[in-house]
Amino acid sequence: MVLDKIKNYIRKYPQILFLSILFVAQYFGFEVGMGMFMLGAWSAGGALATARYSLAGAGTQSAGLSFGGNTSALSAVTEEYNGTAWSSGGALATARQYLAGCGTQTAGLSFGGHSGANPAVTEEYNGTAWSAGGALATARYGLAGAGTQSAGLSFGGYAGTFSAVTEEYNGTAWSSGGALATARYGLAGAGTQSAGLSFGGSTGANSAVTEEYNGTSWSSGGALATARYGLAGAGTQTAGLSFGGHTGANSAVTEEYNGTAWSAGGALATARYSLAGAGTQSAGLSFGGYAGANSAVTEEYTGVLLPTVTTQAVS
Repeated sequence: MVLDKIKNYIRKYPQILFLSILFVAQYFGFEVGMGMFMLGAWSAGGALATARYSLAGAGTQSAGLSFGGNTSALSAVTEEYNGTAWSSGGALATARQYLAGCGTQTAGLSFGGHSGANPAVTEEYNGTAWSAGGALATARYGLAGAGTQSAGLSFGGYAGTFSAVTEEYNGTAWSSGGALATARYGLAGAGTQSAGLSFGGSTGANSAVTEEYNGTSWSSGGALATARYGLAGAGTQTAGLSFGGHTGANSAVTEEYNGTAWSAGGALATARYSLAGAGTQSAGLSFGGYAGANSAVTEEYTGVLLPTVTTQAVS
């Protein structure tokens, strides 16, 4: 409790912490070096109207989009977030779970998933209704996505076996991209079509693998500290956010990526897996999932850049 109060105070008044350290260091005759680090925490947001897991998401913290999933039956539900509460959007044409998404609240993209079989269905959202898009070349579920409605990226998943397939969307049709180095499903993604990020998932065992996409091929990135599947992601290739998932138990772990390595972020208040995400590293959104029961929980992530101070005695 006391620690939480201190953390909240530091987030609210970071300049006071910095100036205090600077003053003390200089008073005792130390040279001072400065840098920056991110201090992030989750807070409660407005609950989904329909609790569900294995859903997908898109958009931002103040303009989020959730769609699909499982409520004990396949769901076509779409909801829109305004930074405070969720409201009903236009239903998917094809109800499904374990699908992926990308884009924005007014230009969303949903693709893949499971509806009793692996559909190759792609749908495009215009802020009101979904319409048919070009089908995936490889139907699969448990895949991840990144990018926009007119420049989307799909990767990984399960298609009778673990998949390394990557496909690129141009607003009309999917075409082949460079395959993942590590085939897996239940992974998460972030970034863009030309600067994508894939992380986590399952290869039969929980994976910590991170890969970076340059628009042509995937290369190795820094491994997650906590291997898990059924996690969610947000952000960019150089400022990524991973949260939740399953490690053998529901996970509350959050990690932040700087383009090279993952570091610990603030834990989710509600540990869960098969959740969805949206937003950025400094303004993330998590919603839905499974936490012993279908979850309607929404949480908002706020990251604050704080100064780091290094000192060295003056000789």
